[in-house]
Amino acid sequence: MNNLQQQPGVLQTPGFAHYAVAWSPFHTTRLAVASAANFGLVGNGRLHLVSVNPTPGGPHRLNIDKQYETQDGLYDVAWSEIHENQLVTASGDGSLRLWDVMLNDLPIRVWQEHTREVFSVDWSNLKKDTFASSSWDGTVKLWNPDRPRSVLTLQAHHSCVYQALFSPHQPDLLSTCSTDGTVKIFDLRSPAYANSGPNNNNFTNPMSAAVLTIPASGTEVLSIDWNKYRPMVLASSGVDKHVKVWDCRMVKTGEVGQVGGICETQLLGHEYAVRKVQWSPHRPDVLATASYDMTCRIWTTTPVPGRPQLLHIHDPHTEFVVGCSWSLYEEGVLASCGWDGRVNVFRA
Repeated sequence: MNNLQQQPGVLQTPGFAHYAVAWSPFHTTRLAVASAANFGLVGNGRLHLVSVNPTPGGPHRLNIDKQYETQDGLYDVAWSEIHENQLVTASGDGSLRLWDVMLNDLPIRVWQEHTREVFSVDWSNLKKDTFASSSWDGTVKLWNPDRPRSVLTLQAHHSCVYQALFSPHQPDLLSTCSTDGTVKIFDLRSPAYANSGPNNNNFTNPMSAAVLTIPASGTEVLSIDWNKYRPMVLASSGVDKHVKVWDCRMVKTGEVGQVGGICETQLLGHEYAVRKVQWSPHRPDVLATASYDMTCRIWTTTPVPGRPQLLHIHDPHTEFVVGCSWSLYEEGVLASCGWDGRVNVFRA
């Protein structure tokens, strides 16, 4: 395995387990971390804003700039794509909160439509006035930060939806993953989403027609990510410990619409469920994973004779690693977070 070129920068937040970490798309040194007390089982949450400052010849230095308290645990966070100081969080009480880092305490907007835990949020980098949330109530909702209610509801699955992500290539494509073992792709331009009358609207009548369903696993699929360079290529990971790469252009017509997706690659090595997968923003064949086996791993999907596809194992964490995020500006720099209350920033 490749060795780290430097020891990781570490931030410790006693009493709060981390669920997600995200780099700002506007500031090269700004991180957001979503956390929960008591491992997210019960109790309050906290949003941390962290500055990451490189030091000459040494590790990154991490400092908490600001933190916001919430009444329930936070499971995910996404930075706004239109406002450099705003970000949205997903909460265990079913709410979404929009924060402005220039304010010190309260969110600037709260939405309460989901009936169970909100487990993911994703801000579209193409339709920059839109973000999506997914929930254990089986729905995905689309939002505009200036509107008081959601603009669209998808009955994506009939079980917990762990993640919903916009395609970085086509603004109207959205992918989801669920406890039912499937990955689905929705086309928001589909006629299935058109209102059929004055009493039929997207708020009270959720739409549910996926354009593609991938039977990705016999167990729960916990995470997905679109490849940033190859349209219609997705990675998935989950309880089966496998990381799979799917070519979603290969489809066939089944009893319930388009079913398919060709599995290009399977990456094996994690000892427990893989909680997070994320493609590199700088290379089309490199991705990172975070797992309940307490490691964050870096892989290549390009097989080379004599070279393993597993490039690096990052294992300083002492509890479940549930989040990882590539720096958007500094190639090879990755942040990881876990239930041990640690955020690590390292270069692989």
